[in-house]
Order: sequence, then C-alpha cells, then structure tokens
Amino acid sequence: MFIYLNFCFCALLSQTKTGIALLYDEVSENAYDIRLKLTKEVLTIQKQDVVCVSGSDHSANHRTVTLRRQPVGGLGLSIKGGAEHKVPVVISKMFKDQAADQTGMLFIGDAIMQVNGINVESATHEEVVHLLRNAGDEVTITVQYLREAPSFLKLPLGSPGPSSDHSSGASSPLFDSGLHLNGNSINTAPSSPSSPIANEPKYEKRWLDTLSVPLSMARISRYKAGTDKLRSNAFEVLALDGVSTGILQFYTAQESADWLRAISTNISDLTLQNVIHMGWVHERLEGTDSSQLYKFKFLALKGSSFYVFSTPPVSTLDWVRAEKIYNLCEVLFKIHKLWLADDCWLQANLYLGIHQDFDLEDHRPYCFSVMVGHGKSHYFNVELCSELAVWEKSFQRAIFLEVQRTGSKTYMCSWQGDTLCFTVDFALGFTCFDSKTKNVLWRFKFSQLKGSSDDGKTKVKLLFQNLDTKQIETKELEFQDLTAVLHCIHSFIAAKVASVDPVFIDSQSIARKYMYSN
Repeated sequence: MFIYLNFCFCALLSQTKTGIALLYDEVSENAYDIRLKLTKEVLTIQKQDVVCVSGSDHSANHRTVTLRRQPVGGLGLSIKGGAEHKVPVVISKMFKDQAADQTGMLFIGDAIMQVNGINVESATHEEVVHLLRNAGDEVTITVQYLREAPSFLKLPLGSPGPSSDHSSGASSPLFDSGLHLNGNSINTAPSSPSSPIANEPKYEKRWLDTLSVPLSMARISRYKAGTDKLRSNAFEVLALDGVSTGILQFYTAQESADWLRAISTNISDLTLQNVIHMGWVHERLEGTDSSQLYKFKFLALKGSSFYVFSTPPVSTLDWVRAEKIYNLCEVLFKIHKLWLADDCWLQANLYLGIHQDFDLEDHRPYCFSVMVGHGKSHYFNVELCSELAVWEKSFQRAIFLEVQRTGSKTYMCSWQGDTLCFTVDFALGFTCFDSKTKNVLWRFKFSQLKGSSDDGKTKVKLLFQNLDTKQIETKELEFQDLTAVLHCIHSFIAAKVASVDPVFIDSQSIARKYMYSN
C-alpha cells in the first residue's frame, strides 16, 4: 500500500530535465546530436551553433580565419568527413594552446568551406587533407558551423579542450586526419602564433533553442507510423497543434525510458484539470486485418461520463461533440496484456461475468479494453506500464465516485409480458417493482446475490439466497441492453465492497501488482 501511494505522489510532480539525445532523420537515415530541455510546460530542442558574443556585429555563419603553422603541432587540429561520405569535412579535434585553438574563432564541428580561397565544399577527405598539408605556413580557411553533424562522425560535444596527440594513420571519413604535425613548409623558421586580433569579433559555441513543443494535451508515440513496430530507444512527441519533435533517439534503453516517463508525467499533470483523468491512447481500428492498425484517440473521465475524442476538448462546447460518450456506471475496464519481459506476456482477465472474444495476436504491450453497452467494446494500447496502472486506477475511482454520487440506477425490463422496473441502489441493493402500480415485487441486498447467468443477448437469471429459508430464489428478467445492466451491477457491487474494505481497490489492480513485482 505504501509503495503505491508513493508512486502516485511522485507521478504528480512535474519534472525538469536536461540531456543529450539524437534527432533521427527518416529520409536521410542520419541522426544528429541535440540537447533536450524539459520544463513543466514545454519540451525544447536545442542545437549547437557558434555565435558572435562581442566585437563586430557581422554574422557568425561564415568565419574566415588565418592559421600560422607551428613547428611543433602544425595547424593544431584534426578533421573528419568528406564528399564521398555525403558530409562536408569538419574539424573533429582541436589541441589546446596550438594554432587553431589560439585563434579563438574555430570550434569542433566547424565545416571547412574554403582553403586559401579554394572552395572545398564538395571535396573528398583526401583532397582537403592534401590541400591543408601543402598550403604553406599561413593557411586561410573559411568555416561554417555544421549544426546537423551526423552522429556517425562522433564529434565531441561542448567546448574544445585538451586532446591526445593520437591520430589515425589512415585518412578515413570515420577517423581523424591529424593536422597537428608539420606539413610541407617552405620556411623552417618559427612562425608567430595564431592569435585573435583585438578588434576582431569573439565567438562562442552555445546551445540554441530551435523548437519548443507545448506539452498540454500533447501525445507520445514509440511506434513507426502505420505499424505495430516499436522504435528502438526512440519516440516522437506531438503537440496539440500538430508540431512534432521528430524522432528522438537515445543511446540506451534506460535513457529512453527515463525521458519517456518524465515527459509523460508532465503531459499528464498539465492535462488533468477538473477531471479524474484524461490523455492520449492508441485505439485498434475495427475490422482491421492482421496488421492491426491503430489510431490516436483522446480519452477523458469526467463527471458521470467516459469520453472518446479524436482531438482533445479545448472548449466547453467540445465536450458535447465527443465521438462517444458513455455513462461510467455502465462500462467495464479490462486489462488484456502486460509486458513483463522481452518475450513474456501476461494476458489478464479481470471480469468473468461476460464472455468476450478478443483477438490478441498483435504485438503491442500494455493493452486494455473498455466494454460498453450492447456488447460493444473499445480496445486501447498505451506506451508505459505506469500509464496502464494509472488508467486502471482512474477508471476504478471514476466509477466508484459516480456510483456514490448517483446512488441508484433504474432500468425498464420485462418478464412474461409484464413491464417492470429494476433498480440497483447503493444502500438498498436490488429492487424490482411494477412500472404502473409501483408495487415492490421483490428486494434483495447485495450480499444475497449468489450467482447469475445470461443468454448473451437480453435475458438474465439472478440467483438470490432467502435470508429466512436459506433457499436460492431465481429471478428472471429481460432487458433491452443487458450488457449495460450487468456492467452497472458489477460497478455497484465493486463500489459497495470498496466502501467497506479500503484495500479492495489495490487488491484488484493487475497492472500495479506486476509493475512493482518487476
């Protein structure tokens, strides 16, 4: 009990978080280093760039720098990339207190655009290496910071610092070609060091905001569009207005899970206002083939109703425009699938009173259904086990609150040609009376109900124990919507038990039991 209360308390605390991730481009199939900054209301994507912090006000997009080759250390830098790998040649290392570092105008991640006036934007790696090593004692290069450097270049992030003098012997796009050794120099006399001129602008490498995604009513997807295939250590965040972060990729499964939980918590905290619970889920489309296509839906538990939306409600009028609205007393929440391990599934049946056949051949974990009237149901999937536990708890709470608020539900029914009324009352139990005369035909407490059976269509038999004779009495009734009545009976009995047994709700939780045991 303590563990669950602690979980609920933590889940309500908005999180702030900063960290490095990758932004995956599905077209080029490259990933780029980014920094994520999470606040209570916004997820911000930042990319590194070089900015002018003092001096001349001209743009930092292109910088022209003159390097003086030193007898020891050469140009003081290493490069990677090349046209043969569909990326420009970039500075991959800089060596402290050597020529490149002393300029104060060059940075790891700078793409080399020109060498001594020669355009090298389309040059191969070997061509740029040859040009730099044979350019003489003074080398003028024009650079532009490559904001979207593919991750396979493995460029270190942050400011340049001390680096080892180790360099690869081979000139490969994936290895550093060291230009910190002496190149071909005409003059063997020591050259004056490269240093910034007093009136020249000063530059710094900084993380700059490039995209901010508001989290209120945002949704998260770990699945590749139109498939049941999970992205590996990656997900996408989509704002209410359609703005997307793109595919955020993480280096480890733990990092991905931590960010997913943090973002999901903040979305939940922003979304839950004056409602018991609401949020995004995936709904399996009816009549789909083996591909099991899903579509985003927005669910809400508010007041006496369970709502299904295509888009979140943003005005009072939107609430009456929901795709589906169901009375909470007449729905039944059911967990179908939990993901306990990589290849271990738990398929859980929480309610045995109504037979439902569900095709569980899809590969998505964390699935639940909400059964509604006339034997129909909605089949949903969420991203996290913690989300499934929250939905389970929220449905239980919403239904119990609605039962206590409404107090009783009365349904028209018939038997042997007579029109009757059947009432389920939180305080009194079950009552059946004549719809015309209002005369009570029979009444039983909840504790007297010993069993039931139905034909799956309209007719039900309720088995009650007579307190005086101890005999079982069978009452047969026929309803227009039998499923709704049976769900209502289930809701009232569960709420009644919960009102006298505080641990009943936790004892019925499948998702939370397995979340904590694993």
